[in-house]
Amino acid sequence: MAAAGTPADSRKLSNKVVAIAAGEAHTLALTGDGNVYAWGRGMFGRLGTGLQNDELFPVRIDFDSARRSWGGRRLKFVEIAAGAYHSLGLAEQFLELGHPDSFRDESESNIRTSLKVSSVKAGGMMSLAIDNLGALWMWGNCCPQQSSSSEGGFSLISSSIPIPVWNFHGHTVVKVACGNEHVVALVSAGETYKGGDLVCYTWGNNNHGQLGLGDTESRFHPEAVEKFSPSSHWAVHEVACGAFHTALLALDSRASNTLTSVCWTFGLGENGQLGLGTTRSSMLPEPVKGLPWDVFLISVDCGLFHTSVVSSAGDVWSWGMEKGLGLCPDASFTGTDAGDAISPLFISCGGPSRPNFPAPVQVSCGAAHTVLVGDDGYKLWSWGRGRSGVLGNGKTVDCFAPSTVLWPPPTDDFKEMGLDNVDRVKKSKGKDPTRITETEKRLMEAMEEMKILGSKLSVMEKYTSILHGSIFGKPFEERDIPISLQNSGSFDIAKEWENMLESSDRAKLVRLEMFYRNMLVGVKDKILKKRIQEIVRECLDSPPRGGNNYDFSD
Repeated sequence: MAAAGTPADSRKLSNKVVAIAAGEAHTLALTGDGNVYAWGRGMFGRLGTGLQNDELFPVRIDFDSARRSWGGRRLKFVEIAAGAYHSLGLAEQFLELGHPDSFRDESESNIRTSLKVSSVKAGGMMSLAIDNLGALWMWGNCCPQQSSSSEGGFSLISSSIPIPVWNFHGHTVVKVACGNEHVVALVSAGETYKGGDLVCYTWGNNNHGQLGLGDTESRFHPEAVEKFSPSSHWAVHEVACGAFHTALLALDSRASNTLTSVCWTFGLGENGQLGLGTTRSSMLPEPVKGLPWDVFLISVDCGLFHTSVVSSAGDVWSWGMEKGLGLCPDASFTGTDAGDAISPLFISCGGPSRPNFPAPVQVSCGAAHTVLVGDDGYKLWSWGRGRSGVLGNGKTVDCFAPSTVLWPPPTDDFKEMGLDNVDRVKKSKGKDPTRITETEKRLMEAMEEMKILGSKLSVMEKYTSILHGSIFGKPFEERDIPISLQNSGSFDIAKEWENMLESSDRAKLVRLEMFYRNMLVGVKDKILKKRIQEIVRECLDSPPRGGNNYDFSD
């Protein structure tokens, strides 16, 4: 049923996002009708469009070539995953895998059990899958299951086909996550998963303590994290990995009267990505400082050097690099707002009047951006580094506050109005399809015009943000636009300047005074230099008095 005041056709299943995944500079979205959308950087073909072009807003991936290999049946996808530079999609028509035992003894290769992939995950240049029996598989740049050198050092191995992880035989792998070189798995304590009995195992590179085992020694085989072992009262229900850090959501089984969860982190902390109020790294799980203890956290994800969580009430917090926005060093803040967030920062949906995100579903972090699904899947927000269109808002500039992703994509609505309806129109009304084609042509021209205007707007916003940051010491945000300009479109600069001065505190006024003085000194200095240049030029251009010619050569 559509929400009150919302048109029924806008709440259709094809517009509902049920899952998102963020890579290094691209984003994926899975809709309720089984379609996959992608946007952001297209290099290496990670968007699945058949090209390497960037996409500034969501585009639906066309699986026609794959459909032909499935006898013309439409592929319906049930899960997505994004690594740094690659993407995964899991269709209902599951691909079969050989039984793990057949890998151990080729003589038994004729004894094969039909296994199907039930879940996929990706991180860095690694891909993971869980089959319907609860076994774990991995491919790409994988963590080795034994030492790969005579000295016993750690290095990844490359595999172009899925290889099984043997260590969890007799147990069920329920969830998994991976960073650049480490893996975290939530595995049933018994043979089958009964809910609430998960054990956290980690393995791989441990140079920053990202395995949470109390040291920095790498592991070739999974080891249980003691804090989340069967003897602990903490029940893990979500896991995420950054490049070199790990985050977990866990329930306290002792708190029977309230449904609350705690975010635990460990690993590299030099950018504040652990949320511990410091930049130190941690080799053991520690609870994030500054998050309320009376909220239920439903989703957590890690970017390259930042972490984000969202509660069931729609509260969002981020911490880590560049104020928790995940921005890389070459796209940093300036002035008094510079620096990383070493403790959680509350991310507001739309200012003080609307701080919470309605009906949250999931949060996902890319290398330097964050995407959140809310409104029960019918609305997306994004923030962070915006180059290559990774934020999906039609722009390529950084956003320091949540911006709305262009969802549902306008191209889908245009197609419904265009050639997709030609046959239906011809059969039902007998109309000339050229009229529909002409309509689509005008719509596509309008779309191109929108792209041009969006590009111009991006340049203007970037220029405005630079000026605003220079004067006020912080990035320009929408709420900085004067009320008079928002309401009427007219702008009395003298009046607004006076209002701004009246409302500023002493620190802001001192900063403005310093900016004005520096600017004035710079202008006076330039005027003086220009005048000196003019005097020198006049002297050089004037003939010497008395008609004497001077020779300055040796």
